[in-house]
Amino acid sequence: MDNDITAFVGLDVHKDSIAIAVAEPGRADPRFMGTTGPQLAELLRALSRLGPAQQTLVAYEAGPCGYGLVRQLTARGYRCEVAAVAKMPRRPGERIKTDRRDALTLARYLRAGELTPVAVPDTCDEAMRDLTRAREDAVRARLKARQQLKAMLLRHGHRYTGKTSWTAAHERYLGEVRFDHPAQDIAYAEYRSAVREAHDRVERITAALREQAAGWRWQPALNALMTLRGLEFVTAVTLLAELGDLSRFAHPKQLMSFIGLVPSEYSTGESRAQGKITKTGNGHVRRILIESAWTYRYPARVSRDLVVRQQHQPKVVRDIAWRAQLRLCSRYRRLQARGVHSNKICVAIARELTGFIWDIARQVHRPH
Repeated sequence: MDNDITAFVGLDVHKDSIAIAVAEPGRADPRFMGTTGPQLAELLRALSRLGPAQQTLVAYEAGPCGYGLVRQLTARGYRCEVAAVAKMPRRPGERIKTDRRDALTLARYLRAGELTPVAVPDTCDEAMRDLTRAREDAVRARLKARQQLKAMLLRHGHRYTGKTSWTAAHERYLGEVRFDHPAQDIAYAEYRSAVREAHDRVERITAALREQAAGWRWQPALNALMTLRGLEFVTAVTLLAELGDLSRFAHPKQLMSFIGLVPSEYSTGESRAQGKITKTGNGHVRRILIESAWTYRYPARVSRDLVVRQQHQPKVVRDIAWRAQLRLCSRYRRLQARGVHSNKICVAIARELTGFIWDIARQVHRPH
């Protein structure tokens, strides 16, 4: 920690209040300063009593209040960090949680250097992240609407015999369904309307994503990642919106650990046992990578869509993408031959796919 810091401030930030605690350099216990309202002016008045902004280090936990506060404090000369909640040290005997205690704990751990800061995205990256998460919510809502429609059909004995739902043939079938009572026809029409509206919402957000990504600073990295099998536009843009600058990871294992795809470990002495994956870090990225890993159950090949996505990409990027296919498809078959469960195979493939993503990101020039 820098020697010129004279005050280590912990903030427990909520919608309607901010609890403030400060720890001075040394070993003295932190002291609680009080609670202010959520307005920045009130917080700045309290912080001004602690000394110059350049010599004050502030930290608060990542949460629903976002990154607005860290940007406002940084613009006014304060050093500010957003701490990762999942990596906060926890004492086994602590069973009392209050705003005062949380602020004091943050100040104590900040002074000790025990907090793990998260990477604060810039406003443009955060906007793209909001749009990708809005699409994810829309897809979830569409799935729910479709399930409700199918549930009504099943209750009344209507079973679609086709191979795939939500195709043109399936839509024709839905248009021919009739019920015994007019009230049921009305309910059915409302369910179908909800499905159409949910689908239109997903398409609108996807189109907006393509439009916004055209001028995004990570567009070169986006196009490069799309050379990988299983990483089409939505997957690649979600990856970059959630992770941002991949160059901050010095090694691919750090990225795998950040996403939570590495196995947990319980080792002592000469015994070593590995358990389930940690599932720490970004769950959005972990989910889409595991979904992408399913595509490697087929033999390695360059499809027509992949040829289009690989156009105008450097040879080194295309070589990495092909090397990824050869390795991951082969590994999928080997694990499958050993009788490993398919879900575990996909997690293992997703973990190795993360390494190829990191390698491709290194080949793209970092935007300023």
